[in-house]
Amino acid sequence: MFRKKTDDAPTFWIATSELPTIPAHAFYDKLDGALVACQFGAEVRRLAAPFYEMDASKGGQPGIDPEVYFKMLRVGFFENLASERAIAARCADSLAIRAFLHYGLTERTPHHSSLTVIRQRLDSEVYDAVFALVLRALRGRKLLKGKRLAIDTSVLEAHAALRSLQHRLTGEKYRQYVKRLAAEAGVDTTDPRAVSRFDRKRKGRKTSNDECRTRMSRTRRWAPTRRA
Repeated sequence: MFRKKTDDAPTFWIATSELPTIPAHAFYDKLDGALVACQFGAEVRRLAAPFYEMDASKGGQPGIDPEVYFKMLRVGFFENLASERAIAARCADSLAIRAFLHYGLTERTPHHSSLTVIRQRLDSEVYDAVFALVLRALRGRKLLKGKRLAIDTSVLEAHAALRSLQHRLTGEKYRQYVKRLAAEAGVDTTDPRAVSRFDRKRKGRKTSNDECRTRMSRTRRWAPTRRA
């Protein structure tokens, strides 16, 4: 047992052969092999190209490779990371993930703010297509096995939606109640937007338990299914 000593004069230059190495991480190594086999990088860049300025003469810093971005999202999914900041930090710290992203030890990995910019730039259809591409790649290497899951339960709404509320005194449905008030106020009740706008701004608007109650809708029972 001894205490690690910190070098007072850090090295300014180090040979590549002396850089620390790690054994390949089995999971990320297999995942990277599957993505390379299906030409993941080329396909992702093709999908993302319409959302980027491809004319280099217009200036600006080079963009992050979309392949790297989507690989970082996979890291966040597999390691249950809840934020882009956490994903960026994990990718910067892990040598195994750096190898998966094809980043060297001295290369700076993308900052979390760059991930936010890319997320806001790309269309949801791109994410759907990339997700399907990853599934095909894993299925092609037999790294993904599908299963059918079924739950014997009732279908219930998670919250008391306005359409399920009923006025305690009049017995009217919430929408009918609002329409009646809107008509009395001279609002055109044939215009749903006008009625909704009136409802949001009307004085004394309440949806508390003292004024409204929830109408429980009929539930359905789902029988479990099994895979043969």
